[in-house]
Amino acid sequence: MTAYAVAVIRETRFNDEVVGYLQGIDATLAPFSGKYLIHGGPYQPLEGAWSGDLVVIEFPSMEQAQAWYNSDAYAAIRPLRTANTEGDVLLVQGVAEGHKGADILT
Repeated sequence: MTAYAVAVIRETRFNDEVVGYLQGIDATLAPFSGKYLIHGGPYQPLEGAWSGDLVVIEFPSMEQAQAWYNSDAYAAIRPLRTANTEGDVLLVQGVAEGHKGADILT
């Protein structure tokens, strides 16, 4: 089942390290079939307040998402991001085809 790496980035200090991270991340995603679905904005807040950027990367499975995050290639560039951004990152399992909102009640 599809899984997603989701980052809510509240602050980015753009510098050479962030540029290096952005130039290197695509090569780390490819072996795990990761692909960007959302990378920043523009966005239109509808309820509440929003400040920051949303990043969503799709993987074919949770196992592939975890393998990417724990890979040597990503570990080599991850500090370039963590030293220069403030935010939250998580992996989340997708839902089955045809999922309905009330399905979480059962």
